[in-house]
Amino acid sequence: MKSKLLLALLTVTLAGTAAAQVKVEDAIKFRQSGYGFMAWNMGRIKMNVEGGQFNKEEVIKAANAIQAIANSGMGALYVPGSDKGTGWEATRAKPGIFTDKENVGKLAMAFNKEANEMAKVAATGDAAAVGAQLGKLGGSCKGCHDDYKAKK
Repeated sequence: MKSKLLLALLTVTLAGTAAAQVKVEDAIKFRQSGYGFMAWNMGRIKMNVEGGQFNKEEVIKAANAIQAIANSGMGALYVPGSDKGTGWEATRAKPGIFTDKENVGKLAMAFNKEANEMAKVAATGDAAAVGAQLGKLGGSCKGCHDDYKAKK
């Protein structure tokens, strides 16, 4: 039991240290890459749902990719100073995402819940259910975008 607790504490400490060592520009690039990758995979799911030919395996791959990124701890990439600056492009994170921790936490948890559910629903191969879940997942994205992502 003590060894498991020690391992857990070491893991948390190292993860925190790794996040603290990320350069601001890299943190922005990693965030932008993660969100861009999820958007591409959401598009893949949408294409399968709306495109007339539903490919269960492609949907599962895309849903699993979204789930993995959603649960990867991207919140650690909102390091001090990354409210301004450039990654692949200028950050569009609004200042509130760094200060409204309670609301952002709720939105992030809702997104993770919907991403996890998307992976479960995708595995069923039910195109209608996947489409409905895609709407919920997209809604959870929009919840954050509306308040915390600046328009281009």
